[in-house]
Amino acid sequence: MIILVDAMGGDNAPDAVIKGAVKAVNEVDSNIVLIGNKEIINSKVKEFFGKEKLEDISPKFSIYHTEDVITMEDKPTDAIKHKKESSMVVGFNLLKEGKGDVFISAGNSGALLTGATLLIGRIKGIDRPAMAPMLPAYHKRLMLIDAGANTNCKPINLVQFAQMATIYLKNTYNIEKPAIGLLNIGTEPTKGNELIKESYQILTNESEKLGINFVGNVEGRDAFSGKIDAIVCDGFTGNVFLKTVEGLGKFVKRTLSESLKKSLLSTIATIPAMPGIKRFSKTLDYKEYGGALFLGVKKPVIKAHGSSDEKLFHYTIKQAEEFAKNKAVEMMIEQFSNIETFKIEE
Repeated sequence: MIILVDAMGGDNAPDAVIKGAVKAVNEVDSNIVLIGNKEIINSKVKEFFGKEKLEDISPKFSIYHTEDVITMEDKPTDAIKHKKESSMVVGFNLLKEGKGDVFISAGNSGALLTGATLLIGRIKGIDRPAMAPMLPAYHKRLMLIDAGANTNCKPINLVQFAQMATIYLKNTYNIEKPAIGLLNIGTEPTKGNELIKESYQILTNESEKLGINFVGNVEGRDAFSGKIDAIVCDGFTGNVFLKTVEGLGKFVKRTLSESLKKSLLSTIATIPAMPGIKRFSKTLDYKEYGGALFLGVKKPVIKAHGSSDEKLFHYTIKQAEEFAKNKAVEMMIEQFSNIETFKIEE
């Protein structure tokens, strides 16, 4: 199996990409291909690890040389069409040609979504692919779908997000009937805007036929209760929700750390509880859960956070191998091929 990584995409590239990949290389079975400027990558390898080239660290490493880069300021469609030798576009083409099994990039989100849709292609029966990160929840993980790919949605999109979440969670985590909730401002069927109210009615009426275990509207405060496996929403709401959760996690960790160090007595009293505190801190760390899966395209693609550090790349590479191994994309292609069953009329 081959993991393709855009070495030049993201705020901290290529440094964080290289360091994260080196951490991950002995924890995965796959070969890892870093796509980017070979001279720059190897100069960083020498600076960080004292080796002449990446392959000296592990025979599972290789570099696919490219000289162009899609920047965060580039317009997505123009960049995909005109920067054909960029690390991102080359990565997509390698994936499409079967020269890799999964592709990771922390680069320009719009370009990544455009490239995945135009170059890899949508799964037949899916109107719009979606970004689906995994978040911590009580004694389990929570999928958020969509987290930013589609800021304007129709009810059919939310229904298909629920279908994709169901298929992925069932095949990856062996959850027989994943509990799917619709993110809303209240649990009542009459709450929410027109998109949510219409989506609620369709999911209520059609969920059994579509194989979805729809549990109704879910308020944000109940999302992490452990009773929900996936939260469905439009990309605008989902992105706000995601970044709020990330920010709250950082706030809790920082405040807890400062409180425990406030006095000598509190510091001493912390020592016996330190293992539990570390477990709690790890649970809150979104970096432990990797990047956002891009569900709905014909090959496995993962969007890493634009500000990903080496830790997040480390976990995202491990996540990428799992994503490719569990054959979730193949399962979606198979199940969505029956449009009569998996696509409802608006």
